[in-house]
Amino acid sequence: MTTPVTIIGAGLGGLILARVLHIHGIPVTVHEAEASPMARAQGGLLDIHDDSGQPALEAARLTDEFRGLVLEGHQAVRILDCNGTVLVDKADDGTGGRPEVLRGELRRILLDSLPGGTVRWGHKVSGARTLGDGHHEVTFGDGTTLVTSLLVGADGAWSRVRPLLSDATPEYAGRSFVETYLYDADTRHPAAAKAVGAGFFGAFDPAVRGRWIGAHRETEGTLHAYVALSESQDWFAGIDFTDRAAATARIAQEFDGWAPELTALITDSDTAPALRLLHALPVGHRWDRVPGVTLVGDAAHLSAPDGNGANLALQDGAELGEALAAHPDDIEAALSEYERALFPRSAAFSAEAAEDLAFQELVDLFNQGEQTR
Repeated sequence: MTTPVTIIGAGLGGLILARVLHIHGIPVTVHEAEASPMARAQGGLLDIHDDSGQPALEAARLTDEFRGLVLEGHQAVRILDCNGTVLVDKADDGTGGRPEVLRGELRRILLDSLPGGTVRWGHKVSGARTLGDGHHEVTFGDGTTLVTSLLVGADGAWSRVRPLLSDATPEYAGRSFVETYLYDADTRHPAAAKAVGAGFFGAFDPAVRGRWIGAHRETEGTLHAYVALSESQDWFAGIDFTDRAAATARIAQEFDGWAPELTALITDSDTAPALRLLHALPVGHRWDRVPGVTLVGDAAHLSAPDGNGANLALQDGAELGEALAAHPDDIEAALSEYERALFPRSAAFSAEAAEDLAFQELVDLFNQGEQTR
């Protein structure tokens, strides 16, 4: 295949697509809005699933590099109720199928696997339009443009490429996270560190849906916590997150009466609480085939976080790359094949992410070995 591929977005989905295309000798360029690979923090831990993310990395011939990133022992799971009673406590025995890695490190090995110049940094897209005959024009923030006959939107929740295919826009998911970090926790925050344990942790009030505290133990004793609240955007807008003390106190108030080692993940944070409003595309989001353009990852199927998003982005990118390599003389056949698998898969996972499981259902899932988030 000699048709150059233009990818918008250097997240996991866009980069693994570029890597698979490179392996097969297909010319590709990735345009990324960020100024450099280190322009911002890349998030916390990801569990890479053996039925999606790991096969994608194998298709990218990066399995050995991925294995070198795995944090041993971090597949451990602890689930507590709001009183601090332990309900699930599973050690990482090395047999789990979802090893944990740092998102930033995973992105790094994907970037390192590409020839220099593949990613064009500081190329923020302001819009895109269809020219006809399978061609599309992309306009960047500096006023420059490019025309391509194969455009892939890997540009996340607020994709500038999606409008070429769909009128759908993300809507508020009805719940949000407030993120906190506790550093050197074993020494400085021992009670919280003991509660969290070695890997993934969740604490719930059995009587209240949608309100919980989750955390991961990251490297160097860092506890990265996610405080989940099912409140409206107006409710969150009523909290001044620029006032660290006031915001912390207001969020902690929602967990009044919880065990102190659990609320310490809020009150003892070494960082200001950071609000992460959650959005989602409609469950079952899909589009009619438009020549020369498609989507991967959150641009295609944004949903509330549940542990599958990064894995689906990796799977999307790898499968699209392999479809293009398998149909070098028929781009539309490749895109159609990719989308036939994409739509039912993403619909199923989006529906699952939208579910508001009861407390006991969550406990049962973890007892069965299902590491959802």
